[in-house]
Amino acid sequence: MAGYVEMYRLGKTYDTPNGPAVIVEEFNLNMRQGEYVCLLGHSGCGKSTVLTMAAGLNSITTGGIVVANHEIDGPGPDRGVVFQSPCLMPWMTAMENVLLGVNQVYPHGTKSQRHDIAAYYLTLVGLGSSLDTRAASLSQGMQQRVGIARAFALKPNMLLLDEPFGMLDSLTRMELQEILLEILVRDKVTTMMITHDVDEALFMSDKVVMMTNGPRARVGKVFEIPFDRPRVRAEVLDHPEYYNLRGDMIQFLEDQDHKKLKADAEKLAAKKKAEAEQLAVGV
Repeated sequence: MAGYVEMYRLGKTYDTPNGPAVIVEEFNLNMRQGEYVCLLGHSGCGKSTVLTMAAGLNSITTGGIVVANHEIDGPGPDRGVVFQSPCLMPWMTAMENVLLGVNQVYPHGTKSQRHDIAAYYLTLVGLGSSLDTRAASLSQGMQQRVGIARAFALKPNMLLLDEPFGMLDSLTRMELQEILLEILVRDKVTTMMITHDVDEALFMSDKVVMMTNGPRARVGKVFEIPFDRPRVRAEVLDHPEYYNLRGDMIQFLEDQDHKKLKADAEKLAAKKKAEAEQLAVGV
């Protein structure tokens, strides 16, 4: 079934001195409008590769991505991106950083209208009293709030989040998770987020996509998350399915660990066998 976001037979191959390296292969995923999807998997499995291809920041080797009936061929304001590091202009204020994008997306709006859009989203993320504070003077959590406000102010069709809470302390992380979900429910933005955190994926998402280990990573398993929105953390933790889903996701990751250990052992055995054969020929 077609979706609002369609990723079909998506693949990424890099040329290396040792030949082509296939990082992602045959990655297929459909997302409904307003759906929140988390990509979960071990480091190096290709999660960020998928996200940067969706953002148009990384070329697609095979397959394609369609967002709102438009096949992407590069970056654009229809896709907002928030990285682990907020990537702000440190000498600019919070307002000026958000206006960088707003001015590009709304060139025909008045200065006052553009200012109001930026101020609205900065206020939503809790920075209404820090509009004129330079980014360099903001805490890491506050800087990430500016990055989130900047992404939402563009009114994107799709929001792409690359571990946006990964560098934050646990209290700030939980607070920003709830702020982000509140805005997403209000604006109904289709969202893809990368995370290593099973509990974060369960709390935030409608669907969790487990990726197999790379190279040649692909969709390994998909979990539909049954918790109602708006989400209340205590209710999610008390849901009868929470720990079953959590256990199944952890089991999937452990299975991937075992497969990697087995594959590494087979490679090492093959290497030693080849070296032994070479030595035998030499003798």
